[in-house]
Amino acid sequence: MDIQELRTRNPDHWMRATAIRALALDGVAAANSGHTGMPIGMADVATVLFSKHMKFDAKNPEWHDRDRFILSAGHGSMLIYSLLYLCGDPEVTLEEVKNFRQWGAKTAGHPENFLLKAVETTTGPLGQGIANSVGFAMAEEMLRGRFGKKLVNHHTYVIAGDGCLMEGVSQEAIGLAGRYELSNLIVFWDNNDITIDGKVSLSDRTDQVARFKASGWHVQEIDGHNADEIDAAITAAKADDRPSMIACKTHIALGHAAQDTSKGHGALTNEEQNVAAKANWGWTSGAFEVPAEIKSWWDEVGSRGAAEREAWEARLSESSAARQAEFERVMTGGAPKRLSAVVKQLKKQISEEKPKVATRKSSEMALSVINPIMPETCGGSADLTGSNNTLTADLGVFDTDNRKGRYVYWGIREHGMSSAMNGMALHGGIRPYSGTFMAFTDYARPAMRLAALMKTPTVFVMTHDSIGLGEDGPTHQPVEHLAISRATPNTLVFRPADTVETAEAWEIAMRQTSTPSVLSLTRQGLPTVRTEHKNANLVEKGAYVLAESEGKRQAIIMATGSEVEIALAARDLLQAEGIGTRVVSMPCWELFEQQDESYRRRVLPPSGPVRVAVEAANRMGWDRWLCGERGNAKKAAFVGMDGFGASAPAGTLYEKFGITAENVAEQVKSLL
Repeated sequence: MDIQELRTRNPDHWMRATAIRALALDGVAAANSGHTGMPIGMADVATVLFSKHMKFDAKNPEWHDRDRFILSAGHGSMLIYSLLYLCGDPEVTLEEVKNFRQWGAKTAGHPENFLLKAVETTTGPLGQGIANSVGFAMAEEMLRGRFGKKLVNHHTYVIAGDGCLMEGVSQEAIGLAGRYELSNLIVFWDNNDITIDGKVSLSDRTDQVARFKASGWHVQEIDGHNADEIDAAITAAKADDRPSMIACKTHIALGHAAQDTSKGHGALTNEEQNVAAKANWGWTSGAFEVPAEIKSWWDEVGSRGAAEREAWEARLSESSAARQAEFERVMTGGAPKRLSAVVKQLKKQISEEKPKVATRKSSEMALSVINPIMPETCGGSADLTGSNNTLTADLGVFDTDNRKGRYVYWGIREHGMSSAMNGMALHGGIRPYSGTFMAFTDYARPAMRLAALMKTPTVFVMTHDSIGLGEDGPTHQPVEHLAISRATPNTLVFRPADTVETAEAWEIAMRQTSTPSVLSLTRQGLPTVRTEHKNANLVEKGAYVLAESEGKRQAIIMATGSEVEIALAARDLLQAEGIGTRVVSMPCWELFEQQDESYRRRVLPPSGPVRVAVEAANRMGWDRWLCGERGNAKKAAFVGMDGFGASAPAGTLYEKFGITAENVAEQVKSLL
């Protein structure tokens, strides 16, 4: 690549883009870590995008109808930090740029949405950004269908690299975007042919252009360093009614000694080489210095969207007060006032009728009263709609001819589904929930972890939650997945015992604004154990006394979900022998941990009764409640799984693995 030709072809553009290159070079060098090559290589694309096409106001980065920019290749974070500083984002000062990757800086090693308002999503794990972007684009379509084009009409732009497109989740995302014709989604592929190990050809020969075309995308191939080609390609992409991929042929670490090499992917810290690179670029300013005329131009880029924002605010103000309030409510994630009332009404009905149903059905019953009063909910399933019970009558199906539809057929794409749901939640205005079997938490896990990290209130409906699913066998019987979910910070894991607890769990999940929820639900029918109606949401306490001992309390049996009925039956056996036994239902450990110590001590007294826990999963995590919190390891036992399940009817499995009332009672007596 002839740098001199690039410098003379469009000198103004070149120097404006080189401001990004220089800041990226300086930031990574100062930190002595990071990834320099991608920001240098994609600076031209970013400059054209932000200056000629992006609808944004740097001083108001959370304006609802802004265009969304997602850096899927999140390792190149200095690209977005340089852009934000140049455009005048008040959070990204020059000092923040200088403190790249340092303790307390908002300019973290990878972009983090909870540190900077202008960072739409946390990226770094490759492929997540492009998968999130599908959710962003779907949310935009759904909200436009509901509120109209005057209030919702924006694009989602993505920069993705070779690594993003190698990750399997990218194909799930690409297939979804093509199927649903997400025309406001535009992806720039940084086609630099370099990975950490070397040339892409070391490990891949995929024709990415053909791949996107096969999935229903509009595709263009351009020189990623030619401003005119970039501009024309974006214009054409915006005019097409399909999602667009623009394959940008670029040079990683353009103009540096490491250009077009794997070395260029990482941190370029050699001072002599960096000085030479700046000389090649024609950049004469010192470290972290941007000439006044260039910074002024970028400041104008960052401020020109203010007029569009003000015009949008005027259009919003022309709406009725009720419409404005509803728009603001859904965009900020507030729950409707009626939520508690409809859940209480359902709980009262269930306590009176006492049905025996699977909690996956209980979940459907709860959603049937919640979805009508929360038009922002969006349900779905990874090709398991009839098994997950996530579709209610009022939703309608999201499709190319029905953008108001609120149910998504995600196909067999657990990872893409979960990542896209995160994108919906991050976009705002949509409350996403979708289901699969709990064993397939493994497929969704990267997105579930990022939901917790990003503080998105995504709801993951995980049915068939134990050996109780029966004949499908150990491939489908989760034994470790509760522990995995509970081990994840900032995650609420609910395993309700009946319909009442399920409804309460849904109410809590729908009130979250910064915490995802995992609902662990049964295939097999469970009796109603909450037969006395209470207005209070007991699941909100995380754990509570479901059945008190009669006579002197000698034992406490703790259980969740389908094993609560076993705990109650064991209590009956023990009470018949004069052994006073309390049963504690523990539907959400995380909420129990949040209670004050005095409440936890009332539920689980620190001394005296022996403790037995029963759950059709592995023991991991239970020792805190059995032996910790002033418990006694010598007076504690666990009844559950210590290996994988088997293929047989559910009743047989519970008997063979010893998860029975009789065994629980025997464990209690052995400790006394």
